[in-house]
Amino acid sequence: MNGGKLSDKEQLRYSRHIMLDQVGETGQLTLKQSHIIIVGVGGLGCAAAQYLAAAGVGRLTLIDHDRVERSNLHRQILFKVNHLGKSKAQVAANQLLAANPDIAIEAIDKSVLKVDLSPLLASKPMILDCTDNSDSRYFINQLCVKHGLKLVSAAAINGQGHLLSFDLSNEQSPCYACLYPEPVNLPQNCSTAGVLGPLLGVMGSLQATEAIRLLLGKTEHLGKLTMFDAWQMSFNAFQLNKASDCPRCSK
Repeated sequence: MNGGKLSDKEQLRYSRHIMLDQVGETGQLTLKQSHIIIVGVGGLGCAAAQYLAAAGVGRLTLIDHDRVERSNLHRQILFKVNHLGKSKAQVAANQLLAANPDIAIEAIDKSVLKVDLSPLLASKPMILDCTDNSDSRYFINQLCVKHGLKLVSAAAINGQGHLLSFDLSNEQSPCYACLYPEPVNLPQNCSTAGVLGPLLGVMGSLQATEAIRLLLGKTEHLGKLTMFDAWQMSFNAFQLNKASDCPRCSK
């Protein structure tokens, strides 16, 4: 994979991107040279990873320790019945490489809480938090604060979703813990409260869109909370402020 220019095949594959003033050949080359770590390959991660791979992000790292279950199939659209019992990270990597063999994809079949990410962070990758539990979310947030990384986080339950993005290399940026300061496991998740299948596609696609925008230097949405209500088909956005007493990001 030549990171210095686009091949003729890539010029054709990404031609509809290259036509856009906001992307162009320079922007597409930026995507090719970028690295994104996706933590969680469930409903959010399946949607986000497919669009990022299709868009030509040159390197993706997928982290998930779960196995594919039948109850996943209504929303985790990379997985099929013949994948039941198999590693989500590895199956997703195989599916994405089949769709775009010109990018690099690494599958890590472990919990993010048990992975030494240090070797991956030297290149300052962007992190997509597609997890569904607070322990992982606070761990990822703290990792991004410590290493000054960009973080795009989403969540979905029932018919409601939210999207957040931060550039934690900026000391003035709020972080996930500024909005949700107490690291307490919430009693509800998709397993206990249910979730509308396509909602995960909406929120995961928004994560991919925001990730691409940030790679292209479009930062006006940083530090905002976007809420989506699928039952009302409505969006609302709110600017977040850095909490002066945040135990995660305030010095």
